[in-house]
Amino acid sequence: MHNNIMAAGSRDRPPMLATGRYAQWRSRFLRYIDTRPNGDALRKCILEGPYTPSTVIIPAVPATENSPAVPERTTVETILNMSPENKAHFESEKEAIHLLLTGIGDEIYSTVDACKTAHEMWEAIERLQQGESLNIQDVKTNLFWEFGKFTSHDGETMESYYTRFYKMMNEMIRNNLTVATMQVNVQFLQQLQPEWSRFVTIVKQQHKLDEVSYHKLFDILKQYQKEVNEIRAERIAKNANPLALVAAALPHQDPYYQAPKSYNSYAPTLKASLQTRSHATARHKGKEIAKPITPPSESASKEDSDPEQA
Repeated sequence: MHNNIMAAGSRDRPPMLATGRYAQWRSRFLRYIDTRPNGDALRKCILEGPYTPSTVIIPAVPATENSPAVPERTTVETILNMSPENKAHFESEKEAIHLLLTGIGDEIYSTVDACKTAHEMWEAIERLQQGESLNIQDVKTNLFWEFGKFTSHDGETMESYYTRFYKMMNEMIRNNLTVATMQVNVQFLQQLQPEWSRFVTIVKQQHKLDEVSYHKLFDILKQYQKEVNEIRAERIAKNANPLALVAAALPHQDPYYQAPKSYNSYAPTLKASLQTRSHATARHKGKEIAKPITPPSESASKEDSDPEQA
C-alpha cells in the first residue's frame, strides 16, 4: 500500500511522502525531478536554494567621434541580462515549491508551507522526518518486546489468542519488521497455557514449523478446544475442592491409612461395655458383702488349735 501511495501519479506528479518512508521518498522525488525538462534548475533550487540576482559590472566605454565616453558602472542582474543557465535557475523556484507541497501529506503541510524557499522546505521535511524516524524506531523496539513477551491468558480460547497474535503480527508487518516463519510459529505454540501442551506436541510431530504458517496451526489447534475446556474444568474443580483428590485416592491406599470411623460409631459398643462392667461390679460387691468377716482374734485362735500347724 505504501508503495502504491508513493508511486501514485508518478508520471504526472511527484511521489507522495508516506509515514516512515522518507529515505525512499527522497530518492524517488529527486529521480522524478531529473525527468523534468528543467531538472538541473529544479535540483539547484531544492538542494542549493533559489538563484539570487547578482550585481553586474558594466565596463567603461571609451568616447568615439559620435558618442561621449561612458564610465564603468554597476547594475542589478535582471531576466533580460541573465545567462540562460541562471535564468532557468531563477524561474524554477516557484515550480520547485509547488512540487514539494504536492508531494507531502496534510500532517506536515502547514509547517513546510511556512518556509519561504524550496530549499528551506526540503530541509524542513528532512528534519521532521528524522524526528519521526526516531519515534518509529521506538515503535519497532516496543513491537519486538511485545512479540517476545506475548503469551496466552488463563482460560483464553484459541480464537481469542489467535486474534491478538494476528493483530500484533500485522502491526509488525506495517512497520516493516520481519520475523522468520520458524520463530513466529515457535512463539505462537510455546506461549499457550499448559492444558494445550498435549495438542501442541501433536502439531509439532505432524508439521514442519519452518514450512507452515501460524494461521494453519490455528486451524488445527482450534479443533481441540472442547478437550482443552474439559481439562481446564477438571483442573478448576480439583483446585476448588482439594479433598476430592484425597477421597479419590483413598480406595487405592493401605487400610491402615484409611480415615478412622466417627466417634458415634463407637458409642453403642462403649455404652454396652460400661453396662456389662457395672453389672459385674455389682455382682462382685454382692458376694463380698455376703461373705462373713472373721475377727483377727478368732483367726489367730484357729491357727493355734490347728493340729497340722502344730
